[in-house]
Amino acid sequence: MTIVIFIFFVALLAGIPVFIALAGSALYYTHFVAFIPDFVVLHRMAGGLDSFPLLAVPFFILAGNLMNSAGITNRIYDFAVAVAGWMRGGLAQVNIVGSVIFAGMSGTAIADAAGLGTIEIKAMKDHGYSTEFAVGVTAASSTLGPIIPPSLPFVIYGMMANVSIGALFLGGVIPGLFMTASMMIFVWWCARRYNMGRDQVFRWKVLGLTFISALPALLTPMIIILGMTFGWFTPTEAAIAACTWALILGFVLYRSLTWKQLYKVTLDTIETTASVLLIVAAASLFGWVLTTTRLTELAAEGLLSITTNPYIILVLVNILLLIVGCFLEPIASISILVPVLMPILLKVGIDPIHFGVMMTLNLMIGLLHPPLGMVLFVLARISGMTVERTTVAILPWLIPLLFSLVAITFIPELTLWLPRTMGLVK
Repeated sequence: MTIVIFIFFVALLAGIPVFIALAGSALYYTHFVAFIPDFVVLHRMAGGLDSFPLLAVPFFILAGNLMNSAGITNRIYDFAVAVAGWMRGGLAQVNIVGSVIFAGMSGTAIADAAGLGTIEIKAMKDHGYSTEFAVGVTAASSTLGPIIPPSLPFVIYGMMANVSIGALFLGGVIPGLFMTASMMIFVWWCARRYNMGRDQVFRWKVLGLTFISALPALLTPMIIILGMTFGWFTPTEAAIAACTWALILGFVLYRSLTWKQLYKVTLDTIETTASVLLIVAAASLFGWVLTTTRLTELAAEGLLSITTNPYIILVLVNILLLIVGCFLEPIASISILVPVLMPILLKVGIDPIHFGVMMTLNLMIGLLHPPLGMVLFVLARISGMTVERTTVAILPWLIPLLFSLVAITFIPELTLWLPRTMGLVK
């Protein structure tokens, strides 16, 4: 089994796509070590995709792409300016508020960074903010995308861990708001230290007009959350409802979406979905190999022989996830690590819903750092800065993110209170 892990990491370091590294290393074991028939291998890979919750993946991706293409991000941004632009460091606060709203539609950090980030960074630079500060706050706020529901990583985690995706969505609400408060307090501190001013005067009329303009878009997260909470939708049906509503906004209400844009958005969605499902299929085979060789069982026994203290285990797992998140994108990390870590966590009494939110935040922080941080590269391209300058700009924003991670890790009720109150968790 050592050679399988070695092949996987060598392939990653060589720059080979993740799904090829996963599948290639697993196929080495099945063909040259265990001599497993091809039809069994194909069955395992296909079985990894044979999951009803996975149907939500393309629809959540499509909904986020439609929101970006239909001009909805501009209305969200204008409303966020009316809400928070009057504060000190106003546009930095607007950046965070806008991400909170857009997080309820996109479900991914990259969509948040690419969609709102383009508008936010330009606006902040035009108002005299440094490019580094604009990029840093945009990077930090983009991590809200997969924490505040809906969330693509939550869908994959729910399938891999066999837990309620609806409970995961509700579990992300309070942690997402806690992260928002942490980042806004950090902006307030920066504004006081560097004597930043307010970017506009608060006006009720402007707030009302921008709210009315953005209201149809603001209804999207409410449709998703309320629909699942009251049992009107499954997660997959909620994703389809979000897409339907996005099409209504783009074609009927705002009339900002064209058939040409829809064609492009559809192709982008197919491409992204295919890459996600390839990773899931390859990771399913890789995970099966790990289980077959008893590596997951040995890992659990090894860690539990060192300590059974759940808090120490959470610290060790956090460190592992922060490191892995810098090298693997979130879908691959979740697909590989959940089968390995879940037996350990269940034995020491850690709730899988709590761990799902914690794991996702760890992996989102990993997206901000080299060598493979996708949000880092997106923001470097948008801002025109080098990857090195972008990395340095993001570093101070790890303070509120790591503070939030510690709180979410060691205060499980931040995650579990809402789904428990709604009867989704015992």
